[in-house]
Amino acid sequence: MDKTNPGVALVTGASSGIGLATAKALRNAGYRVFGTSRRAATERSDGITMLTCDVTDDASVTTLVDEVLARAGRIDLVVNNAGIGLVGGAEESSLAQAQALFDVNVFGVLRVTRAVLPAMRRQQKGRIVNVSSVLGFIPAPYSALYAATKHAVEGYSESLDHELRPFGIRVVLVEPAYTRTSFDDNLVRPDQLLDVYSSARAGMDVIMRKAIAAGDAPEIVAGTVLEAATAAVPRRRYAAGKMARQVSFLRRFVPEAAFDKSLRKQNGLPA
Repeated sequence: MDKTNPGVALVTGASSGIGLATAKALRNAGYRVFGTSRRAATERSDGITMLTCDVTDDASVTTLVDEVLARAGRIDLVVNNAGIGLVGGAEESSLAQAQALFDVNVFGVLRVTRAVLPAMRRQQKGRIVNVSSVLGFIPAPYSALYAATKHAVEGYSESLDHELRPFGIRVVLVEPAYTRTSFDDNLVRPDQLLDVYSSARAGMDVIMRKAIAAGDAPEIVAGTVLEAATAAVPRRRYAAGKMARQVSFLRRFVPEAAFDKSLRKQNGLPA
């Protein structure tokens, strides 16, 4: 693998948004790119091979990895991007809904990672880039369950990176802030709505839609993924975009009480 032929990349959730922008950026950088979507995709003319995969299904993930290996012979890079969001009071989601969210955002990452690791260990080389979020390291009122999934991905990724270094494999995190995608249109709604949260939930929905509309282009995140994928000595985490870098800085260096006050103000919550 070299700069003119960096290898084979697999990007989950690549039908639109950050995943599609990432697949294109990797293809332009010389990777042979396989992308996934839950439903069968039409043939593309941009050099990206789209395959069907449901990251919540063990057999589907195994079939995906087997097919990529059969076609390309190796997998050098995996970008775990597939995920869904949920906005509402934590109390408004049933345990079944919370488990379904974790099945995509956390166990989907685990399934794909476990499926590719045997090939990467044989190669003695590989890079796994897990798309997290600034909500993987800060509180997220009315997105508590979504934030919990991203916190889980962060802990898993950091720990796994230490385990895999002896095999020439690195695991890194990319942490976007608000990004101009259809994320807000595809949000899961709580399945046990409570009137006591209706006003705050509606306010948070407005704040999120405005923030997404003013957020970074998905190409900004894709560029950060490319940086994380190709760095000779990768950092543990990469903030994607100006806002993400600012939030990361503030979380580390601003006193807890001041950060708490600012976060409540930004989210329209009473002091």
